Amino acid sequence: MKKQVLVSVDRGETRVALLEKPKGKRTYRVAELYLERRGNRSIVGNIYKGKVDNVLPGLEAAFVDIGLDKNGFLHVDEIVLPGVETPRRGRGTGDGKKITDLLKPGQEVLVQVVKDPLKTKGARLSMELTIAGRYMVYAPTGEGVGVSRRLDDKERERLRKEAKGLDLRDGGAIIRTAAAGAKREDFERELQYLFKLNDVLHKRADELPAPSMAFQEADLSVRVVRDIFSDDFEKAIVDDPGQHHRLVSFFHRTGPELVERLELYEGDQPLFEKYGVDEVLAGTMSRRVDLPSGGYLMIDYAEALTVIDVNSGSFVGRGKQARLEDTITKTNIEAATEVVNQLRLRDIGGIIVIDFIDMARARNSREVMKTLRAALDEDRTKTFTAEISKLGLVEMTRQNVTEGVREIMTRACPTCDGEGVIKSEETIAIEIERRLRDEVGDDPAYLVRMNPRVTAQFTGNSASALRALEAETGKVFYFEGSEGLPLDHCTITASGTQDEIAEQAVPFRPGDELLVHIVEPHMYNVDDAVAKIDSYLISVTGGFRYVGEKRLVRIDEVGRTAAVATLLDADGEPEPLDSEPRRRGRRGGRRRSRAKAESASE
Repeated sequence: MKKQVLVSVDRGETRVALLEKPKGKRTYRVAELYLERRGNRSIVGNIYKGKVDNVLPGLEAAFVDIGLDKNGFLHVDEIVLPGVETPRRGRGTGDGKKITDLLKPGQEVLVQVVKDPLKTKGARLSMELTIAGRYMVYAPTGEGVGVSRRLDDKERERLRKEAKGLDLRDGGAIIRTAAAGAKREDFERELQYLFKLNDVLHKRADELPAPSMAFQEADLSVRVVRDIFSDDFEKAIVDDPGQHHRLVSFFHRTGPELVERLELYEGDQPLFEKYGVDEVLAGTMSRRVDLPSGGYLMIDYAEALTVIDVNSGSFVGRGKQARLEDTITKTNIEAATEVVNQLRLRDIGGIIVIDFIDMARARNSREVMKTLRAALDEDRTKTFTAEISKLGLVEMTRQNVTEGVREIMTRACPTCDGEGVIKSEETIAIEIERRLRDEVGDDPAYLVRMNPRVTAQFTGNSASALRALEAETGKVFYFEGSEGLPLDHCTITASGTQDEIAEQAVPFRPGDELLVHIVEPHMYNVDDAVAKIDSYLISVTGGFRYVGEKRLVRIDEVGRTAAVATLLDADGEPEPLDSEPRRRGRRGGRRRSRAKAESASE
């Protein structure tokens, strides 16, 4: 599979896209997306000199102050102390030692971030430090040489032979997937670079006070290109000269043979727009993902897991001999591939539940699972997948290390607080009606301030809801407000006699001339139109032909919630009406106003 990397650098963020061209395909598709904001870089890989804040024996963990808003979480499994056998969860206590014997509050420790702070949780820490290079990950406190399992057995065996006898300074190393085809001299050259970084790290750690950052991982573009750039990649295209220079310098040290594959983009069209990445990036915000045959996925995010629902949609099979089982199976197979695409694009981690359409035959279920696992082979992130359950669900986990593009680009809706739903206008109107019944006093009339969309629930349908409320309470209610008010806003701003409140509530008097914006056709009178000023409605006689325009009108009749007005010409005289009224189509109906003009005469 051929691959390319695109790197786009702006003032506020760096974006990286991984493009793949599957075998048999002519075009590249966007496989992975990464974003990093200037003020919110990922801290995975950073090494800190921290101070133990608290040790909790019941959790077998310690909280370490590393200088961030939240303390980092250090589990007993991640504690490494020279010459000390540390306990492991489920493996006894290691010579009787407990976490309280290993760490004390106030103790200074050198820790590395292995997982970014996510939602309410602090960063996940480890004392087993690693320094990543292009071909190897050097572990100063590790042992031996490991080889990535993503390589085939033959290549793994060859790399073990190439790395045999390397001087690791009593440490360990892991040979990365990107090392496929590497020679011994590549490892020796990179080790010298990693040794220098390790020396600088420990020198800084000795000099710095706790808490402080002793080592910062490379920025996003260097990190991604370093981790994935291999012989499969045709080129890396960068649209920023400074970032291009940094990548060239990095590869001169770690992989000189790849420098010629770095390309500086100098086209007029934005890089991500030219390669169609912007459109894919925007699509990661949507819950719905369409499948080629007409089915679709619905992706829902919850606190504990992500749920992906598969639907057949408009796909009803192909040909006259199409059968339900074949239709379902084809949809599920398409969905299995697209699910993995979305997991990679959105960088979804944690527990994932996929609700495939139920299949009657076990053979078809096996085919869907085979497709799912084959697609996951291209995913660099660690995953574990269970079999399809009796309910047609597939449970899987995917390592969650950093925030995905959706989390970086969005925030919770301030109106619904991330719930995805808010109370309807009808519900709010019913609740306000209850409040008004309870809160009215002895005065005969009241002025209520609320959003016009809620007001329409009282004044619409011939104001039946308002009439019922007034009949029950024996009071008269007037309304004011604007679209800028929250839907659930309701305050009684004045009370008194009906004449006093009418004086405050009704904004116009017969004979007033004003400029109004005509917003929509009238509900019943075909030649008329409706203008709105906050929650007050004005029925404009003969105004249909001016919908969407601003026109001068004269108020003729005034009611509690609406008025009737006449159009004026440039000289202030009433405009002549059309001689013949317009007729509605057979089905009636232009877009209807929520308030009826009949209420204007109330």
